[in-house]
Amino acid sequence: MIAVAGTAVVWKGSGLLERSSERLSRYYQLPDIVQGAIVVAIGSSFPELATVVVSTLIHGEFELGVAAIVGSALFNILIIPALCGLAVRNRLATNRDLVYKEAQFYMISVAALLLMFSFAVIYNPVETNGGELRGELTRGMALAPLLLYGVYVFVQYQDTKDHQSDADVFHVRPAREWGRLAAGLGLILIGVEGLVRAAVNFGDILGTPSFLWGITVVAAGTSVPDAFVSVRAARNGKSVTSTANVLGSNIFDLLCCIPIGVLIAGTVVINYSVAAPMMAVLTLGTIILFLMMRTHMILSRKESWSLLMIYAAFILWIALESFDMVDLIVNFPPGT
Repeated sequence: MIAVAGTAVVWKGSGLLERSSERLSRYYQLPDIVQGAIVVAIGSSFPELATVVVSTLIHGEFELGVAAIVGSALFNILIIPALCGLAVRNRLATNRDLVYKEAQFYMISVAALLLMFSFAVIYNPVETNGGELRGELTRGMALAPLLLYGVYVFVQYQDTKDHQSDADVFHVRPAREWGRLAAGLGLILIGVEGLVRAAVNFGDILGTPSFLWGITVVAAGTSVPDAFVSVRAARNGKSVTSTANVLGSNIFDLLCCIPIGVLIAGTVVINYSVAAPMMAVLTLGTIILFLMMRTHMILSRKESWSLLMIYAAFILWIALESFDMVDLIVNFPPGT
C-alpha cells in the first residue's frame, strides 16, 4: 500500500510539474529539443534526485538510491520510447540532433559514471570479507560528472541562442507557474519517501537485497513522470521532445543525482561487483536504442515491442539473481 500511495503522490506532483514546466518553456520560447532535454527533463527527474537524497540521509541506503537511478535509466530508455512508439499512430520520428547529440552525450554520461566508480575502487579500495570489489566515493570524485553536466548545459544554451522562435508570445503568469512547480516538487518528495520506505520494508520482510526493490519498484515509481510527459508529447506530435526528455532525464540522473548524493553524504561506499554489471546492461540498452533510432530516423512498432521484451528479460534476470537462482553477477550477497 505504501508503494502504491507513494506512486500516486509522485504522479500528482509530476502532473503539476509537467504543466508548469511546459508553460514556462513556451513562455520563454525555448526550442523543442532544449525544452525536452533540459527544462522538462530536470523537472521529471526530480523523483530520482529525491530518491538518492532520501535513501542516503534518512535510511542510510546509498546503494538503494544508485539502484533506483540505474533502474530508472533502463526504464527510461527501454519502456518509455516503446510506449511512445505504440501510443502514436505512425512511427515515432527522431532527427539527427537527437541521435547524434543527445544519444551520444548520454553514452558519454554512462562512461563517465562508470569511470567514477572505477576510480573509487582503484584509489580508495575497501577491504571486505566476502571478496567483492568495493570502493569509497569522495566529494572530489563526484565533481567530475557535475562538471560534465555543465558542459551539456552549455551546449544546450548555444542551441537556445541560435534558436529563432517564430511563435506568438505565450501569455502566462510566470510567478504562478513557478509556484505550481514548487508545489509539484514538494509532493514528489513526499511520494518518494513512501517508495523508498516500501523498498526497505520489502527487503526486510522477504529477506531480499534492497537493491532488488530499488532497481524495480522504486525505479518504476519514480519513472512515472517521465513516462507521462513523454507519451503526452508523442501524442501531441512532439516526438522529438518526448525522446529528448528521456535522454535528458537520464543524463541528469547519471551526472547529477548520484554525485549530489555523494556530496551530501560526504563519502559513500559503492559495490563495484554489482555496479559494473548494471552499468554494462545500461550501456547495452543504450546502444540498442541508439541503433533503433538511427535506422531511418524512426522507431517502429516492432522495435517498440522489442524494447518491452528486453526490459522484461532484465527484470526476470535481476529477480533470479536476487533469489540466488542464477549467479551471473559476481558476489551478489543478500543485503547488497
